[in-house]
Amino acid sequence: MRTLFSNGVITIRPFDPEDVPGFFSAVRSSAEILGRWMPWCHAQYSIEEAKAWLTTCQTEWAQGTSYPFLVVEPDSNEVLGSVDINQINRDHNFGNIGYWVSSSHTGRGIATSAVKMVAHFGFYEAGFTRLEIVALAENIASRRVAEKAGAKLECIARNRLLGWGKAHEAAVYSFIPTDIAG
Repeated sequence: MRTLFSNGVITIRPFDPEDVPGFFSAVRSSAEILGRWMPWCHAQYSIEEAKAWLTTCQTEWAQGTSYPFLVVEPDSNEVLGSVDINQINRDHNFGNIGYWVSSSHTGRGIATSAVKMVAHFGFYEAGFTRLEIVALAENIASRRVAEKAGAKLECIARNRLLGWGKAHEAAVYSFIPTDIAG
């Protein structure tokens, strides 16, 4: 049985091999905007990179080192983006939530819904006691998603994220289980 969550507008579920073409297409069509915030996303992103990502997702899920979900439209199965819990720290029982939505689907609450769903999974199925969202300080759209999902801003951390060859300030948000209804 596959772990999935749906609200009728979106579904989040683990990646399957048949998802590679849709994932690849969503990334490539969004590279101009996503690439500003995510170093892995670039205009030359290849189908081989998408296949390698799928393999990484399946391996990390099996090992419990990351819980990546594809965000899809429930009826058509169109890839809308992805959301995951990564950078898991088992000693202190927390992880980081990451997310992105295809450029053609932004502004519709998809990322906010996906974050709420993955947080619910993280607390009530994976058993975490804390989840964080760490976004580049100037990434206002990502920060707005965190706030709309109910995460609490804790600080602007200096040199918190590395990318594009240098350290950047990042907004650090958090959830605890009582922030997400069981």
